[in-house]
Amino acid sequence: MTTAHPASVTEPARQTPILGEFDVVVLGGGPAGMTAAAAAARHGCRTLLIERYGFLGGMGTAAGVTNFCGLHANVFGDNRRVVHGLADELLATLEKLGGLCEPHRMFQDKIMAQAYDNAAYKLAADDLVVSSGSQLLFHAQAAGVLMRSPGEIAALLVETKSGRAAVVGRIYIDCSGDGDMAAAAGVPYEKGDGHGGMLYPSTMFRVNNVDPARAGRAWEHFGRLMEEAARDGRRFARKTPIVRPQKNPVEWRANVTQLSNPDGTAIDGTDAWQLSEGELQGRRQARDFFEFLREYAPGFDASYILEIAPQVGIRETRRIVGEYQLTEDDVLGCASFEDTIGVNGWPVEAHVAGDIVFKFVDVPNVRGFNHLPYRMLLPLGVDNLLVAGRCASMTHMGQSAARVTGPCFAMGQAAGTAAALSLRAGVAPRRLDVADLQRVLERDGAYLGRDM
Repeated sequence: MTTAHPASVTEPARQTPILGEFDVVVLGGGPAGMTAAAAAARHGCRTLLIERYGFLGGMGTAAGVTNFCGLHANVFGDNRRVVHGLADELLATLEKLGGLCEPHRMFQDKIMAQAYDNAAYKLAADDLVVSSGSQLLFHAQAAGVLMRSPGEIAALLVETKSGRAAVVGRIYIDCSGDGDMAAAAGVPYEKGDGHGGMLYPSTMFRVNNVDPARAGRAWEHFGRLMEEAARDGRRFARKTPIVRPQKNPVEWRANVTQLSNPDGTAIDGTDAWQLSEGELQGRRQARDFFEFLREYAPGFDASYILEIAPQVGIRETRRIVGEYQLTEDDVLGCASFEDTIGVNGWPVEAHVAGDIVFKFVDVPNVRGFNHLPYRMLLPLGVDNLLVAGRCASMTHMGQSAARVTGPCFAMGQAAGTAAALSLRAGVAPRRLDVADLQRVLERDGAYLGRDM
């Protein structure tokens, strides 16, 4: 016999203590959040960065990505780094710590990515934010907002080990990845392709004790080995595996899993039950693929699983609707915008059922990157809020490209700088003089792609 439960309960009213008052409050310590906080603080704002884990890096650390995508673009056949500014400082620290690999070429030299060591990334991210003067609040999760009016956030509510608290800011920046603060504030948002289909998440893992001499360029052969294993009865959740060595060639990262619901749709990272099932499913798939590696891949027979990422790697949930939505056509057409605040050189990367589909620009015949317009950081309806990172204003397929680390670094630095300049000018971010913002970003080393 089951007991019926009420649809809801009524919580008693409460007096919530104010944790602090700041000029700029940033939610989420991924690549967008860390550069947003550092930029705002360096421009004189009392800044707080709120992160739910005890470390920064977002999916790059918590989901074990261990590989920067989108730092580079194929510019008329020349693979070069196109994301600069605060990203330069972060990478320089990673290099000094010995935790940064040389960029590696992918997909017949069409693009480059750059692997890194997770621990070094955490240290470098700490250095970037702390040296800027921004305060950090770890182990805090957004629980809602209080609105002064329909168009103005009065406070962000957070849950911490000290209990619930309110954080008061003048300007807020949502870099949560899931658009948590924006959604709570009533900003319109979209999910997926309009038919419920989001980009599939993955569980990343790393293996150690690989024999690099025997493994060789194994990434070129996994497709064939998987076909052989499939003939022997093995099943794989996804084609197009991405399995590459790390800084130490005995350690390899594996991006091979795909997490779905029983009906085949992608796990929704904003649904607590689906996310819980996704964690279990991801670890099962990681174990299955590891067993395949040991049995079929030369050099992996004595390897072991070094780490399964602390959380599922989410690619897409909420995307806010802003003053402009970056589209697939913008990415593939290398679009230019007068209000550019950075660039994206990563291709369209559609994680579809059972596979990944990449769509590249016409390399090497084009400049290889699209501008990122300031308007994609400006949510509709709320004036003292900016949104940066994978939850910024993009279409489903536009986001599949510009959600990666490089453009998130660029969006974050632009958002933090815009917040500071808006406060200095006494205007809402949507009424900021974009030319002033662009001058400051370029003075601070950011690349806006205006020279071609």
